Amino acid sequence: MGQGAVDELIELLDLEAIEVNIFRGRSPDVHRQRVFGGQVAGQALVAAARTVDAAYKVHSIHAYFLRPGDAAVPILYEVDRIRDGRSFITRRVVAIQHGKAIFNLSSSFHVPEEGLDHQAPMPTDVPPPESLPDFRTRYRDFAGLMGDELERDRPIDTRHVDWEPADRKQALPPYQRVWLRADGVLPEDPVLHVCVLTYASDMTLLDTSLLPHAVGAMDSDIMMASLDHAMWFHRPFRADEWLLYAQDTPSASDARGLARGSIFTTDGRLAVSVVQEGLIRVTKR
Repeated sequence: MGQGAVDELIELLDLEAIEVNIFRGRSPDVHRQRVFGGQVAGQALVAAARTVDAAYKVHSIHAYFLRPGDAAVPILYEVDRIRDGRSFITRRVVAIQHGKAIFNLSSSFHVPEEGLDHQAPMPTDVPPPESLPDFRTRYRDFAGLMGDELERDRPIDTRHVDWEPADRKQALPPYQRVWLRADGVLPEDPVLHVCVLTYASDMTLLDTSLLPHAVGAMDSDIMMASLDHAMWFHRPFRADEWLLYAQDTPSASDARGLARGSIFTTDGRLAVSVVQEGLIRVTKR
């Protein structure tokens, strides 16, 4: 269990309040050219939630990645209190580095209400996560390509269902299923669970758009970056319990790929829906 890495993620999401509606976040001490998109999204949602009464639950976020984040300097999060209603609260968050916006988030919070209820079914032909290899075991034969990324402790435990790393040299079906959870115990705060899952939701989704094209994210001639990211939170969940992330890709064109995800709890409840578009450039072919 990677409780130490999970505790570091909790600390990463615990922003410093430096003024009313202004928060500061940092990046982890890892060697990355740019800030991980899920980190910025998770921190921005934390900033928004810090300005909302706990009776309101986040039900949707819509975000745009505007510029690459600099992992060497802090990120400033400015919250705009767009609307405070009786049923809904809306916030806009702008993440700033070097005097420029790098990320924009709109989030909506809703007081829980009774209403109509239906959902898409959870996939049934999925092996249990305990029967699948963890990240380090799965990519052990590719240690030379991954370097320190393979050996560092990861706060999110991911277990892939549908393909092996060696399969990426051939075209694959345009979908994948991934079990995921925080690799340790999280506090009871439901906002933290939502923010941790927001962080994790960016880890595998855009890669789904590569599957039909016999290429992988580690290929030297593939450049990828998240462009926008949307999530809808339907039902309660815990981010430190197994969740099935069922992903597919309806389109790739014009150097962009679109991917969709449905996140289910182990008892079959659809907890979250996700859509992301990203830049996918082939630089040499």
